[in-house]
Amino acid sequence: MLFKKHKSYREVIAICDTELLGKKFEEGEKNIEIKDHFFKGEEKTEEEILKEIEIASAEDSTFNIVGEKSIKTALKAGIIKENGITTIQEIPIALVLL
Repeated sequence: MLFKKHKSYREVIAICDTELLGKKFEEGEKNIEIKDHFFKGEEKTEEEILKEIEIASAEDSTFNIVGEKSIKTALKAGIIKENGITTIQEIPIALVLL
């Protein structure tokens, strides 16, 4: 999984499954492009990402999460629930504002 932290008035955290980087998904009116400049960060293990989520959650961060592994990790961390997940072409996506 890829993890990238963007600095803004609040931190924006991008987490995605590595194999999705550079791909675009469209379904009806919904679409998402997994752009390098936003999602290409450090390759991290699930344990490392769980720790990063814990730290970022305490800092009032926003999360953009894409892909099955990334979504499962976010569910495990408790920052999303099943009803907060949408899909585009069967790719799970969640946006979180804590």
